[in-house]
Amino acid sequence: MLTSEQLLAHILASLDEDKAEEVVQIDLRGRSEMADYMVICSGRSTRQVASISEKLVDRLKTDDGRLCKIEGKDTGDWVLIDAGDVIVHVFRPEVRDFYQLEKMWLPGGHMGVREEE
Repeated sequence: MLTSEQLLAHILASLDEDKAEEVVQIDLRGRSEMADYMVICSGRSTRQVASISEKLVDRLKTDDGRLCKIEGKDTGDWVLIDAGDVIVHVFRPEVRDFYQLEKMWLPGGHMGVREEE
């Protein structure tokens, strides 16, 4: 069984491999009971959003035996993946800008830590 930190690292590696953009990780420990971490990222198109999401879910199932709940894959605008201790949101950039989840969840409303390409 992976720790939440190991699961987060596996998810971040998968997102990096599939060229997810503007990856942000948010520590939810002590702030929410739904998960320990939230990851928000973007894909350039609906096809890439769906592909990033499918590959992540497949890797977590194959490598870790983890079954994830996934919502929104059919539209490809915003896919939510519930991996248990880590919640992942994969957006098209326009949809991400509209919802601005980072501002809602990051302390002080800052845009937070981003992984640079």
